Order: sequence, then structure tokens, then C-alpha cells
Amino acid sequence: NAALAHYSPSNGSSRTLSAREMYLFDTGGQYLDGTTDITRTVHWGEPTPLQKEAYTRVLMGNIDLSRLIFPSNTAGRTVESFARRALWDVGLNYGHGTGHGIGNFLSVHEWPVGFQSNNVPLEAGMFTSIEPGYYQDGEFGIRIEDIALVVEAQTEKPFLTFEVVSLVPYDRKLIDLSLLSPEQIRYLNSYYERIRAHVGPELRRQRLEEAFVWLQESTEP
Repeated sequence: NAALAHYSPSNGSSRTLSAREMYLFDTGGQYLDGTTDITRTVHWGEPTPLQKEAYTRVLMGNIDLSRLIFPSNTAGRTVESFARRALWDVGLNYGHGTGHGIGNFLSVHEWPVGFQSNNVPLEAGMFTSIEPGYYQDGEFGIRIEDIALVVEAQTEKPFLTFEVVSLVPYDRKLIDLSLLSPEQIRYLNSYYERIRAHVGPELRRQRLEEAFVWLQESTEP
């Protein structure tokens, strides 16, 4: 069902999951300190070469947009293609927007921030999702969604970049490291260090040792 980008469950379409397929879960909630919206895709068995390459190229797009440095007052639509480039390189694409504004006790999809042609220019302090994907009809769906804060970049002139605030590892089984550039790998390792630093102590504080061990294994360099 994840092959449908905006699937809604029904009694007629529900089915039993197996350990031989990909699983896409889009989750989030309203909390006292903000709203979350995060998507991860995992595989419980052995992914096919196409599934692994498609996932890796979606991840590459997520990383490329997340680490982008761009001029102030840039419209989201101007930089949106960075999230699609790795897919475009092999003739793949996805049929939904690359991201949307995140509300705080408002809408999870909050106007007017985002990457479409009718969104406002990006400014420091805005929160947006970054969520490229790929969908093979009748077979599988992939989406990797993080929430990112627009921040000032460490540049001489006033440029902007993103700070990803969703701290959840990606599925190592689905990543083909041979496709990643050295810069993308460095970004991934830096991201994993932040996850360990922020989430690890909290899991220990809550005595969630099984989750802590999983986190350490999932964030190995």
C-alpha cells in the first residue's frame, strides 16, 4: 500500500505485513513543545537491487537538499530539484511535493512554507519538511521525511541552510554506500553523531536499554 503516495486505509485494502517486504511508516504527533512529522522506510528481509538503489537515491536527495547552502530570500521551488537530482540521474522521479511547512498546534502541513511554486521565500526560523520519495506501483513505496529548520549559514555574506531536527537513523540495510559521495557520507556520519549525542542519553535516562543498543548499532559510522 505504500506504493500509493497518499494511501488511506480501508477494510477492503488492509492486508497482513510480511518480513519479506519494505515498510513505509509516516508518523508524527502534537506535543507541548511542537509538532512532529517524520517518515522512515525499512525492509524486514533482503531488499532487491532496485529497492536498495531507489532507497539510496532518495536518501541522496534528502541529504543534498538538507546540506544545501543558498542565498537569503530564495524561493523553495528554486532549490527543490536538489532533492530529485539523484533520482533524475537514472530516470526516476516522484509525484508529490518535496516538503511543507510544519505548524505548532496548528496544521502538520502549514501554509505558506515549502518547495512548491506558490510558497513564500525561505527565511531563517521557518520549519519545513524535506521528503523525497519513490513509488513502484503495486510493489513498494519509499519516502524519507525529516523536519528541518532554516538557519543562517556560516558564510561571509548572509546565506541560509537547513538544520535537520528529526533525529532518527536510516535503514542501513537499504543504503548502497558505493552510490554516496564522500560529502554525503560525512554528512551522514555527522548526523548520526548528533543522534547519539541527543537521543542516547535520553534513552539511558528512561532505562530503555534495548532501544539504546539498537540506536548504537543503527548509528555506527
